[in-house]
Amino acid sequence: MKALVHDGRQGSVGLSIQNIEKQTRLDPKEVRIQMKAVGLNHRDLFTLVNHKETEAPVIVGSDGAGVLTEIGSEVTSFSIGDEVVINPGIGWIENAVVAPENFQLLGYPLSGTFAEEVVLSEENIALKPNYLTWEEAGVLALSALTAYRALFTKGGVTKGTKVFIPGIGGGVATYLLQFATAIGAKVSVTSRSKEKLAKAKKLGAVKTILSNENWKEVMGDEEIDVVIDSVGSATFNKSLGVLKRGGTIVTFGSSTEDVVRLDLRQFFYGQYTLKGSTMGSRDEFLEMLEFVNQHQLKPIVETAFPFEEYKKAFLLLEQSKQMGKISLYF
Repeated sequence: MKALVHDGRQGSVGLSIQNIEKQTRLDPKEVRIQMKAVGLNHRDLFTLVNHKETEAPVIVGSDGAGVLTEIGSEVTSFSIGDEVVINPGIGWIENAVVAPENFQLLGYPLSGTFAEEVVLSEENIALKPNYLTWEEAGVLALSALTAYRALFTKGGVTKGTKVFIPGIGGGVATYLLQFATAIGAKVSVTSRSKEKLAKAKKLGAVKTILSNENWKEVMGDEEIDVVIDSVGSATFNKSLGVLKRGGTIVTFGSSTEDVVRLDLRQFFYGQYTLKGSTMGSRDEFLEMLEFVNQHQLKPIVETAFPFEEYKKAFLLLEQSKQMGKISLYF
């Protein structure tokens, strides 16, 4: 079978489509999935850097959707022909304050989803929302689950909550906007791109701010309840500046420098709460899919490329010019 493999050299130059031997036998609880579409994440770029030349080759990718072509002898929840979405989180079943020590993600160090076929435990799949295209379903899991946990499990966002999202445009940020808007929260966003801000406005953002503006000045007297920040040091203190006293910051990533300089006195006098979040459990994955179905939400797919044109997809991801997600289809 064809698979997108990282091997030999760090960076995108180490990527190539290779013929990989299929897994011939399934364990009793495993299923075989014929992949229809897969989705790129910024995590894939980190994999290209972190996967060392001395390590064994790895199939990249965490997201995907496809059709079941074979099921193990003890699989009871699914049938051959079912259309499914992959949950890339391995080993985190129940919703908990923190992920288990053995929690891992497909794509590295475990082999990932960018292949014609994938074999997984039935615990790591769920039925595809039937109104979604393959390209939409293929980009759903990792980013949408990350957004769902950060927004609801950690952020406690409900109808009327004032939410602030720095750096709109990427997959998780776009899901945050869609999910929060769906329940009636009031969302403000920032971006360096006027075009992305215009698209965010169409998706329901009540206030859009250019990154180089004075956020506090633009927000005026409006106080934010919850900030969901994945940018890191470049935005953290500016985000704190628009947060109301007693408000919450949830952070799930750092696309800029990891280390943040923080005025502790300002922080504790403001009675702020800082929460970390990553991905999510299988329980939350199923809740997220139910939420998506309930609100008939569709992922924002910037573009979809044939699998063989993966170089174009990775280049677009590296440039961070997309609004939403990037898909590859078979």
